[in-house]
Amino acid sequence: MVGRVFAAALLLTAPAAALAQSGPPSPDAVRAPRTPAAGGVSRNAPVNGVLVLYGNERCPTNADGAEVVVCTRRPAEEQFRIPKELRNFEVTPDNQAWAAKEAANQGVGAVGVGSCSTVGAASATGCVVQNATRWKRERKAAAKAAEDQP
Repeated sequence: MVGRVFAAALLLTAPAAALAQSGPPSPDAVRAPRTPAAGGVSRNAPVNGVLVLYGNERCPTNADGAEVVVCTRRPAEEQFRIPKELRNFEVTPDNQAWAAKEAANQGVGAVGVGSCSTVGAASATGCVVQNATRWKRERKAAAKAAEDQP
C-alpha cells in the first residue's frame, strides 16, 4: 500500500519538475559566482612541480611579477618528442612484461633437436644457439656501458 502511495506522489510531481527545468534561466535568476584561480596564480603555472618550456616561450607569472614559477627550457624541436629521461628505457626483471617472462618458460622440459638437453638426437645444437645468444646479449650490454661512460 505504501509503495502505491509513493508511486502516485512521484507521478504527480514528475510533470512539475519537467516544466520547471525547461528553457534557459531567467535573467534575474541567482547565479553561483565563478571561482577564480587560487590567489593570483597564473593559469599556465603548475601547482606543484616544474613547468617545461620549449623554444622561446616565456615563463608565466602573475600580474605583479611576485609569483615564483620554476621553469626549465628545452629546444623547440624536442617539444613533441618523448623526454630524454624516458627514451632509454632498460628492461629489468622487475619491469619486464609477463609475456616475456612466460616466453622464458617455453623451453622448459623440451627434448630433441635444438633443446640443449642430454636427451635426443642433435640436442647439443640448442646449447650452441643459447651460448651464442647469451654472448651477443653480453657484448651489447658491454658496448652500451662503454658508451654511457665519459
